[in-house]
Amino acid sequence: MIKTAPITGRFAPTPSSRLHLGNLMCAMVAWLSVRQKGGRFLLRVEDLDAARCKDMGENTRWLLDDLAWLGIDHDGEVLYQSCRDEIYCHYFECLEKQGLLYPCYCSRAELHAATAPHLSDGAPLYDRRCLLRAERGEMPPAGKRPAWRVRVPDEQVFFEDAVAGRYEENLLRDCSDFVVRRSDGVFAYQLAVVVDDALSGVSEVVRGNDLLSSTPRQIYLQRMLGFTAPRYCHIPLLVDAEGRRLSKRDGDGCMSEVRARYRDAAPVIGALAAALGIIEKSEPITLRELLSLFDMTRLPRDTVRLPVGF
Repeated sequence: MIKTAPITGRFAPTPSSRLHLGNLMCAMVAWLSVRQKGGRFLLRVEDLDAARCKDMGENTRWLLDDLAWLGIDHDGEVLYQSCRDEIYCHYFECLEKQGLLYPCYCSRAELHAATAPHLSDGAPLYDRRCLLRAERGEMPPAGKRPAWRVRVPDEQVFFEDAVAGRYEENLLRDCSDFVVRRSDGVFAYQLAVVVDDALSGVSEVVRGNDLLSSTPRQIYLQRMLGFTAPRYCHIPLLVDAEGRRLSKRDGDGCMSEVRARYRDAAPVIGALAAALGIIEKSEPITLRELLSLFDMTRLPRDTVRLPVGF
């Protein structure tokens, strides 16, 4: 009898502010999927961007407290990206040795002024102007630190998402060359998440549907670095009554307000489970009680509404 390796999942929030209900819904689905199969559940704090995470110490403490309040436990120590620069540097150099990287000196204003098409998330599709300048032998701007982009091939990348179904993009025409290290030296999300998932043994990634389009880029990096791609599960986003995506910046569904109104997490879990169709109606329930009811394949693909009263 062939034994399969135990599943390993994770939740990887950014401590830029207090968590909101959309974050908690994603953590809940990731935890249910892993614990239902008897797997390992890891917690990673994506605190690479110190400028964005000014109060990350306090926000991280609240993050851990909110997860514990919901009943989400994790295995092993919390992994902090801010402590892993040397590791990211090693894999950055692996890409560099393959001749895949080149410096980009374009400013944000130059990028957004480009007439080239834009990605689905609104970011401009890079036109390789810095690569072309280098090939023409032009000197880079004096005293300016570059970002570093990875050169992608004209190639279709596709995968079968456990929730969203088949998804594919052409790396060159739909993604173009993307940044793996910013001009301030901070490693970009695309590289850090690929390295961390691989080295942590993550075999299932549950995250919001807004990150679906970034997956082909990550699959490409995984291939270039010799990593195996995990199973992807992009769940629908939680929106308010008007259909607007919840925002940390605007304090939507903020856990400070939720916990001020509810003594325990059971009503909150029930409301989120009902929104996802795991249970028929909103009623208090614990995560442990949801384990026998959860089915990833039955989750909706479209956005789900914020429960009434939140």
